[in-house]
Amino acid sequence: MRLGQKLAPQQIQLMKLIQLHTLEFEEELERELEENPALEKVNEEESKEDDYTAAEEESYENEGTESIDTDFDVNEYLYDDEPNYKTASSNYSADDEEFDNQSLLTEGQSLYDYLLEQIRLSNVDDEDLKIAEYVIGNLDTDGYLRRDVKSIVDDLAFSQGIYTTQEKVTDILENYVQKLDPPGVGARDLRECLLLQIEKKVSSDSAVILAGNILRNQFDALANKHYNKILQKYDIEEEDLKEALDEISRLSPKVGGNFDTQTITINQEIIPDFVIQVKDNQVIPTLNNKNAPSLRVSDEYKEILTTYSHDKKSAEHKQAALFIKQKLDAAKWYIDAINQRQNTLLQTITAIVKLQKEYFLTGDEKNIKPMILKDVADITGFDISTISRVVKSKYADTPNGIVYLKNLFSDSLTNDEGEEVSTKEIKMHLQEAIDKENKRKPYTDDALVGILKEKGYNIARRTIAKYREQLNIPVARLRKEL
Repeated sequence: MRLGQKLAPQQIQLMKLIQLHTLEFEEELERELEENPALEKVNEEESKEDDYTAAEEESYENEGTESIDTDFDVNEYLYDDEPNYKTASSNYSADDEEFDNQSLLTEGQSLYDYLLEQIRLSNVDDEDLKIAEYVIGNLDTDGYLRRDVKSIVDDLAFSQGIYTTQEKVTDILENYVQKLDPPGVGARDLRECLLLQIEKKVSSDSAVILAGNILRNQFDALANKHYNKILQKYDIEEEDLKEALDEISRLSPKVGGNFDTQTITINQEIIPDFVIQVKDNQVIPTLNNKNAPSLRVSDEYKEILTTYSHDKKSAEHKQAALFIKQKLDAAKWYIDAINQRQNTLLQTITAIVKLQKEYFLTGDEKNIKPMILKDVADITGFDISTISRVVKSKYADTPNGIVYLKNLFSDSLTNDEGEEVSTKEIKMHLQEAIDKENKRKPYTDDALVGILKEKGYNIARRTIAKYREQLNIPVARLRKEL
């Protein structure tokens, strides 16, 4: 005997449907309607006259199924040809399906092919050409050579039968590969990439010359924004340094970014999954109509099943009856999953509205209350993982605009008055303080601790650093500007 735990195909299907946002759900529904002819979409006029009821379900389950005499289990037959939706999500977690639906990828000429075209037109002997081609093959999509030369020398010996030295490979890299277009390709680090680009600019402009000297000799000071050190080193004015920095800012840190795949950004309208209305100081959440389609099992297919099931002698009719029953079961199963999805989404958004009522009434982000997934799970009775799937990639249309549901979740801290406040509120004050700071003398984390303490938030410096990193705000010295 052994104890095991399995997810039923119905549960897998439901979990997959729950995490789909409206656009994905529409596509999934259309795909299922195409694959299963026993599933029908009810028109608005038909839905008033012919609703899918529990009585119809019961009549279908009892209709014609008992009269099929087979030598094998019907369920085993059904599992031999399962619809894709029953198994498609079994090998993936929710996190595996993250994607950015604001961009599309289109194929273009690869950086590798572009460089090969150039190197083969160069005046390079056969052995050096093979080494150059191998070096090009080791460049990453950004155009950098991340591998050390010694490893390339070993690979050439073992895989290509070319025995050479590190000095030879380095010479080919610097005198052939790094001379190719785009400027900066074949660099081994950011400093070399920028320097290769600035050296390609044949100019007597003092700003370009100074930019080259800074990259060549003062790169660490530049990276750490130690501008005073650079000013003293070259005995220049701030205006001269600013012009040099402008030249450096025009250089590309990823010269291979325009190759291989080109990212085309498109403005895609967000379709909200929920609609939230405010009437008489009450917040009323509803589902987007596209999330609540009217579906039914095909009467025609049920009649066909009844016809075939009465013929026990014909093997072809028996096989056809089993196939039709499979499609009818799949249709009923899918309708049940859709109904469960609607119920789960509605209960979850109702709980969120209950916890964040003040925010939905006012639209002020400072009124967002501390809320974590467990708070919603406690109200709905669902598991935390289910709540996570519901809010994933979901938006709500509110009187104050489109709201991303995940933005409503935050931890809590206690202020000086003993009240629990959202960490989101604290981050807003932190962002405001940094936005208003003097960029020539930006606030340190210790100074930010004092500023927030004046506002009633007693927070440690390490917490300030954590929130700053979450907001993608660099440390004070890296925010410094001339």
